[in-house]
Amino acid sequence: MRRNLWIFFFCIIVVTALAGLIDWPKGPNFFGKEIKVHEGLDLQGGTHLVYELDTSKYGGKDTGSAEQAVINVIDKRVNSLGVSEPVIQSSSMGGRPTVIVELPGISDVNEAINLIGKTAQLKFQETDPDDPTKLKDTDLTGANLKRAQVEFDQTSGEPQVSLQFDSEGSKKFAEITKRNLNKPVAISLDDQIISAPTVESVIESGQAVINGEFTVNEAKDLTVQLNAGALPVPIKLVEQRNIGATLGNESVKKSLVAGLVGLILVGIFMIIYYRLPGVLAVFALAIYTLISLALFKTIPVTLTLAGITGFILSVGMAVDANILIFERTKEELNQGKSVGAALEEGFKRAWSSIRDSNFSSLITAAILYYGTSGIIRGFAVTLAIGILVSMFTAITVSRTFLRLFVGTKYEKLLTIK
Repeated sequence: MRRNLWIFFFCIIVVTALAGLIDWPKGPNFFGKEIKVHEGLDLQGGTHLVYELDTSKYGGKDTGSAEQAVINVIDKRVNSLGVSEPVIQSSSMGGRPTVIVELPGISDVNEAINLIGKTAQLKFQETDPDDPTKLKDTDLTGANLKRAQVEFDQTSGEPQVSLQFDSEGSKKFAEITKRNLNKPVAISLDDQIISAPTVESVIESGQAVINGEFTVNEAKDLTVQLNAGALPVPIKLVEQRNIGATLGNESVKKSLVAGLVGLILVGIFMIIYYRLPGVLAVFALAIYTLISLALFKTIPVTLTLAGITGFILSVGMAVDANILIFERTKEELNQGKSVGAALEEGFKRAWSSIRDSNFSSLITAAILYYGTSGIIRGFAVTLAIGILVSMFTAITVSRTFLRLFVGTKYEKLLTIK
């Protein structure tokens, strides 16, 4: 029994040391990946965009696949901007599907909006044989595109976009050029013709070039959109907020100092009122903080002001769990039981209250996470993680620390009056 207790204690020390190593400001890289605190928009500033999806063609049926496809395309486009840790997630507004895009620390908001919002539906059109004044769509679209890249015209030096089709697209393009020798073939993007070259020979290489009098940036944006794929449904920007960093480095330091002062005051209260059990509870609370922060960095959790609030709330619940245990133990001691028996019974009696209150809070956190979006989700995530860790530290860490003193000459110090 005593041997198992020391093994448990050693495991706690190892977990705490690992958490402390992760929490260290210049902590290690695991598998070549840097582990760091991920700051939200309100901590480092950025842009919050909300796009509404036009899913009318689905006729009210399940649009989940379309929403996910939109998210995937936007994610590819945003990555080309070099934005650090963007947040792209589905949501709803008034029953209508929306996608929220958060771009921390972005410098050119207009470029991002232009890049994200275009459907980028690439089409190749040929002259309608029944009406030469009209164009009709061919079966070659952006879905057959293998790769797009920026090149420069060898004669004029102007930027242009070269296209490489997949094997099926190459066959389709060869057929199109064969049918339209000495005729123009229009290349349109989102139903706007951007180039209409005349076919001079059959092209079987599966390569085409778009000359649209582009600037270099326009050509780059077009290649990004084509390589990312077309949006499956049109999207409309319905909300835009540019968010300044409400907490600079100095403000963050002040907030950390305030939090530390609060923990110290709670620790002093616990020590004065509960003596040795209070000291052990403070150590357990410190371990709780280290493990929680390590999880925030490794999962990772994007920290916002709301997320920090959720963490602080969970700290209070961790303290409350220890107080419940100590009060139940004190009741058992007042009935004349030994310290060891009183501790075991105190933990047993406190567990049901700790379990029920924490599970109720976890259900609330789950509802907030799945029923809301944005910063409220951040609050729910940090609250849920904090609750789970607090249950671990209260029932496992605190219990192990207290049990180590049972049966020793310091056992009497565990008495709670």
